[in-house]
Amino acid sequence: MNDILAYTVVITGKVQGVFFRKHTKIKAKELSIKGTVRNLPDGSVYLEIEGSKHAVLQMLNWCERGPQNALVTNVSSSLSKAQHFNEFKVEY
Repeated sequence: MNDILAYTVVITGKVQGVFFRKHTKIKAKELSIKGTVRNLPDGSVYLEIEGSKHAVLQMLNWCERGPQNALVTNVSSSLSKAQHFNEFKVEY
């Protein structure tokens, strides 16, 4: 992966208690995305993602919906510097 695209993402809405992190990891693995996901104290979900442009754009698109029981109200994303993660991890 020579051209790595990296984003930080904050997702708000009904995104905790609906297995958002678990499904994010599954989707990231499917798209060969590396990074991390964790819940924030304010009820939102925070992601750092990196991968090919195509994969990252697909992941951002998926974040607009999330898993079945989620109700996403806002996705705030911004380009970031690649951290060169080795895998995709769920933080608790």
